[in-house]
Amino acid sequence: MHSLEATMTPSRRWTIIGLLCLGMIIAYFDRVNLSIALASQDFKNFFDLTDQDRGLLNSAFFWSYAFLQIPAGWVADRFGVKFPYAAGFLLWSVMSALAALAGSLWQLFALRMLLGIFESIVTPAGMRWIRFHCAENQRGLAVGLYMAAAKAGPALGAPLATWLLVAYGWRPMFVILGLGCLVWLLPWMLIVEDDDRKIERAAVQNAAASVPFLRVLASPVIWGTIIGTFCYQYFVYFCMTWMPAYFVERRNLSLESMGWYTMFSFMGMAVVATAAGWAADRMIDRGGDPVRVRKAFTIAGFLVASTEIFGALSDSHSVALFFAVFSLSGLGLTTANYWALTQTLIPGAAVGRIVGIQNCAANLPGIVAPLLTGWLKQTTGSYEAPMQAIWIFLLAGVASYVFLVRQKYAPR
Repeated sequence: MHSLEATMTPSRRWTIIGLLCLGMIIAYFDRVNLSIALASQDFKNFFDLTDQDRGLLNSAFFWSYAFLQIPAGWVADRFGVKFPYAAGFLLWSVMSALAALAGSLWQLFALRMLLGIFESIVTPAGMRWIRFHCAENQRGLAVGLYMAAAKAGPALGAPLATWLLVAYGWRPMFVILGLGCLVWLLPWMLIVEDDDRKIERAAVQNAAASVPFLRVLASPVIWGTIIGTFCYQYFVYFCMTWMPAYFVERRNLSLESMGWYTMFSFMGMAVVATAAGWAADRMIDRGGDPVRVRKAFTIAGFLVASTEIFGALSDSHSVALFFAVFSLSGLGLTTANYWALTQTLIPGAAVGRIVGIQNCAANLPGIVAPLLTGWLKQTTGSYEAPMQAIWIFLLAGVASYVFLVRQKYAPR
């Protein structure tokens, strides 16, 4: 890693981090565009969709995306970041645009699964580039910005997709969002070097001693982290897949207003996530225990997010809308800190393997949340049961960090 400063200027490094963040935002444009379409009566009528059909479509992306996280990490490790990321970006953009040509539910389902296959490279490749191009004292900010971009994507994508849908219809919306962002590839190919494998080889001689993987996997810390990650992401993926329809169908918002409220929710989460990560770093700099500080922010985020139940049970639309934005924004207290806490408690040589497992756990709710929500809504005839399910998952997340993610259980 000693050669990084000599081979890359700070301006170039942060320009590429900016490109990575923009790529993450674009990836989320192509994830939320279907959720916006599913709130449109014209789209639902064209495909004759039931609530369970909508849940199935919203989950399709994650069937491939979640289970390919570890293989995608292997691809990035084996072939480097630059070209696999570029190929994935090109192909996922085309898959997103092809949704405009779909004529049946199963064609849409297949295209969303293909979208998940090609987007699976995003997080492993981005994290790998940051790992080998940012020094330790730069990595926290870089990762924080990258995770904030994942929240800014839905925040910006929801109103943009809504505007395109209202102005031009759902077919042009898919084409414009899918193909319009391909211009991102030009600066990526011109600026980024295919050098991460060379940097990795140079750093191998300084690698930490290996920790037996079974010992790490047997730790309550890992299982608490997996449970907590799943519970955190369940709420996020409900908001990404079903919240637009909830705003329209339960709270009587217009499509335009729905797009803005979805933006406020995710943008609030991005802002809080960045601020909470920075605040926790400052508290640790002043002598705070890293585990206690990170855990406190993580648990606080789950508790604030659980206030969504107040909005769900309220007959007042204004109260419900307030808590929809407040609860998801508050979950941002958890975002940066629960990832950092994993790195604090797990031995350095094991973190790479554990991140793959944690990221898989982070995306399984993308399957469960839309399917369970669709089933509960169709079975009960309302959004009350799906919202109560979110509350139960959030409280389970609190319990996992209180009782399992503890320093005394960390593998040695």
